[in-house]
Amino acid sequence: MTRLLVECTYVYEHPKANSGIQRVVRNVIRELPTKGQGRECLPVVMFRGEIYEVKSLAPLPDRGLDLVSLRGRLERAANLFWLAQRTLESRRPFNQSLWARRLLYAGCRLFAFGCLSIPIRLIDRLLRHKPAPARIVPLQHRPDDILVLLDSSWHADFFPLAEQLKRDGVRIVSVIYDLIPLTHPQFCDEGLVKVFNRWFDWIARTADGYVAISATIRDQVRQEMVRRIGEQRVEERWFDYFQLGSELDLADADGAVDRELQRLFEQPEPVFLMVSTIEPRKNHAYLLDAFERAWAAGSQARLCIIGKIGWKCEALIERIRRHPQLHRRLFVFNDASDQSLEHAYLQATALVFPSYVEGFGLPLVEAMQRGLPAMGSDIEVFREIGGEFMAYFDLDDPQSLADLVTGMEHSGVFPATRPLDQWQWLSWRQASEQLVERIERHNVLADREPVCG
Repeated sequence: MTRLLVECTYVYEHPKANSGIQRVVRNVIRELPTKGQGRECLPVVMFRGEIYEVKSLAPLPDRGLDLVSLRGRLERAANLFWLAQRTLESRRPFNQSLWARRLLYAGCRLFAFGCLSIPIRLIDRLLRHKPAPARIVPLQHRPDDILVLLDSSWHADFFPLAEQLKRDGVRIVSVIYDLIPLTHPQFCDEGLVKVFNRWFDWIARTADGYVAISATIRDQVRQEMVRRIGEQRVEERWFDYFQLGSELDLADADGAVDRELQRLFEQPEPVFLMVSTIEPRKNHAYLLDAFERAWAAGSQARLCIIGKIGWKCEALIERIRRHPQLHRRLFVFNDASDQSLEHAYLQATALVFPSYVEGFGLPLVEAMQRGLPAMGSDIEVFREIGGEFMAYFDLDDPQSLADLVTGMEHSGVFPATRPLDQWQWLSWRQASEQLVERIERHNVLADREPVCG
């Protein structure tokens, strides 16, 4: 019986993380096909040089201190602290004096080292010596297993283990979400660009197959592989893609919706919704430009931004904080629950998604599956997902989005070629099944036509 060992190490270690990749991993793992038809799918984690089967991704009740959660809170605190430092650095007197900036930076480094870095390092040391919790059990690999690297493995330290598994006959399949750190490094942290580049070199040498989350990314991956290792070696590997689901698995029917968000939708004026982490690639500045044009033309539409604060966004956050329409026509929610997000999807007028580049665009299908029409930037992957059911705007012209907003506000008609009630998408169960089936199909083909190195 073929076993698919589906790796989910990062999500296991950070169970409360809920950005795009974590949402995908958690839902695919939850909906893995049950044992049967000559296959078995097992979620696994890899650390301490061993492989473990996951019995529960969610943390088990623990009377002791939850070190993993504490470490996560400290990491988030560190991110917010340095965001505040960079914001303060841009103001007087620091923006007028090099010595003042150096003094500020030195003070912040000292504080961060003593109050954040040292506690994080101590927790890491404790976690390394803490017995493995009961939600995982040791797993012995077999020569005919398939290791599916589903999680964000570029920051992992299990590469030697994976290489040993391959020497023992285990095939390796890498799920690739996008190549943005390679194709658009200006949108990413410099450290991530270096780490991701090293990871891609490793995965190019190591994996037997690659599954992207869209046909667009599948083709990009193949092109990048040809550039790095040559056409002949690329022909020895296989490339495919699967599509993502749309349910919000952390939405609790009995959970509370943010009261301020509720009040936003109790007013009659239309609400246009943006859902994403706030970072340069998502293009929130373009969004503000477009809505400022619409407001200047007399629009009463409101813009609701839902997403945590990310990186390289200090100027944007300052612009939002000082915006004259904040809390009037501009609203921002950085810590919305899935239940609040579900409410927003169901109540908004339309989704607006002006990203420069995406691997998929999960908010698009989350919105459209709930009957919320979506306006997106005119990029290839959005055309792949939305087709004639979406409306598109020009990233070089904010007025094109302003015109879509005011046009829909006045007419009440969404300007897509085909009506949204004819659009259908996959559930997470179907997405997980699709991933497994496509991996199995290529595995069978590889067995029939063995590759000679």
